[in-house]
Amino acid sequence: MVTTLTSKGQVTVPKAIRERLELTAGDRLEFVLHDDGTVQMIPITSSVKKLKDIVPKGCMVATLQEMEEAIARGASGDIDWD
Repeated sequence: MVTTLTSKGQVTVPKAIRERLELTAGDRLEFVLHDDGTVQMIPITSSVKKLKDIVPKGCMVATLQEMEEAIARGASGDIDWD
């Protein structure tokens, strides 16, 4: 697919790509420039609402203090990951 760069440095993402990635107006895109000169476009479209069903219901709930303690243990290397 080919698109044209405007004088303002803008491009139009082809419709087939927008549809495949489910992009809509206002979605954010990240561009990553690799050492070999290739560019990767990464859509940043996930919202918290879309993520809410990822965690199964009935999971363990932790207090803020418990989370901070777990973070401190992880940062000190004093945690068993198995």
